[in-house]
Amino acid sequence: QVQLVESGGGLVQAGGSLRLSCAVSGRTFGVYTMGWFRQTPGKEREFVAAIKWSSRSTYHADSVKGRFTISRDNVKNTVDLQMNSLKPEDTAVYSCAASSRYSSGSSYYFGTDAYDVWGQGTQVTVSA
Repeated sequence: QVQLVESGGGLVQAGGSLRLSCAVSGRTFGVYTMGWFRQTPGKEREFVAAIKWSSRSTYHADSVKGRFTISRDNVKNTVDLQMNSLKPEDTAVYSCAASSRYSSGSSYYFGTDAYDVWGQGTQVTVSA
């Protein structure tokens, strides 16, 4: 089983930056893709970004493209989300997730059903 622990959330002014980190431990050999999602009260989880474990191919939601970047750090064994040019509408609880399900395509990983393991989440608040 894989364990995920997020860190790096906090309060930032609009236009600022934050870097979220998801520490990955346990049986990582079965992980195909890692994702970041976000959720605000009363809404469903929203896809933010994903990275394929082996190929490092990345995918970003249109709402964050050009501002957020997902990456994987082999040394630290983390999956990071660099968030620049933050907007108040980016305020949410951000969670990382691991998928042990294989799909040759990318869109499969835009949905929450593709993921088996979730972290506890970290709050990001962007003030106007």
